[in-house]
Amino acid sequence: QSGARINISEGTCPERIVTITGPTDAIFKAFSMIALKFEEDINASMTNSSVASKPPVTLRLVVPASQCGSLIGKGGSKIKEIRESTGAQVQVAGDMLPNSTERAVTISGTPDAIIQCVKQICVVMLESPPKGATIPYRPKPASAPIIFAGGQAFTIQGQYAIPHPDLTKLHQLAMQHPPFTPLGQTTPGFPGLDATTPTSSHELTIPNDLIGCIIGRQGSKINEIRQMSGAQIKIANATEGSAERQVTITGSPANISLAQYLINAR
Repeated sequence: QSGARINISEGTCPERIVTITGPTDAIFKAFSMIALKFEEDINASMTNSSVASKPPVTLRLVVPASQCGSLIGKGGSKIKEIRESTGAQVQVAGDMLPNSTERAVTISGTPDAIIQCVKQICVVMLESPPKGATIPYRPKPASAPIIFAGGQAFTIQGQYAIPHPDLTKLHQLAMQHPPFTPLGQTTPGFPGLDATTPTSSHELTIPNDLIGCIIGRQGSKINEIRQMSGAQIKIANATEGSAERQVTITGSPANISLAQYLINAR
């Protein structure tokens, strides 16, 4: 109906990207239909709910970071003007989306306010095209939650718990030896691995927005992971303009795999 091209990314991820392409009037038509659809869903969900105030329609736009400056304007003048003339709430995320050079712009309000707001954002995007190459944001598949029960590890898929033999082995190894060898000593925390086991190094990259939950308060979590795994773990300092941090894990193969598992579980 709108005459716009609409592409929706694959459905294995918790988030999907909807790309709308076409002349601006086709884009507004598509956006207004989407905003109205969202409002219908809000109305439907409120019919048997006790919530008194109606939540606004909210859309998250994905915008190349190189265009966000023009959208914000000098000292925030442009975004203030858009907020005031449309009545929509507009927020530009400070950080780039994981593994991309794009930022999320969240707009919320009545469907009318949102459509007016998208109109103005399109005008800004046409006036100042992106600079340099854009690495588009691609959502990652959800990692299945893991539970331990009766000495076994299970991953949760939908409403079923699927036994996971590899994680079970690691879990059992971890449980057999609670007092892990302190770091820096050569005796590994696992029997059957003598001190001559070759050590190797493994590198991971972790998005900046997740690094905090791995380090923990004043380093408490990362120290716990170091102690449990017996591996040495170094986290590189944040580099300017990068959305990721480099993590280097050193130790025996078993120490490394346990450290990786504990980091992924966090």
